[in-house]
Amino acid sequence: MPTPESKVKEAVKKLLKKFGVYYHMPVQAAFGKPSLDFICSYKGYFIAIETKAGNKQPTARQEITMNEIRAAGGFVFLVNEMQGLAELKAYLEAMSWE
Repeated sequence: MPTPESKVKEAVKKLLKKFGVYYHMPVQAAFGKPSLDFICSYKGYFIAIETKAGNKQPTARQEITMNEIRAAGGFVFLVNEMQGLAELKAYLEAMSWE
């Protein structure tokens, strides 16, 4: 049975596929640097996406990772069941014109 977060992930995958975005979903392990749920490349831009069930927010460690990505010039999106998917879609639509 799909979990609420897996439903959010499926919606993100569907949107990314629609726009032809390359994405990778890293498997978190005890080794290496923490990451977010989706690592993407689109039109030469680095995009990271964290998904959450309900209206949950990122953990403190995820916030650090998000800020590091932003500081390096990447784009970061939080998508949960309440928000974020429309913002991600608007971003991808805007980038499609470049």
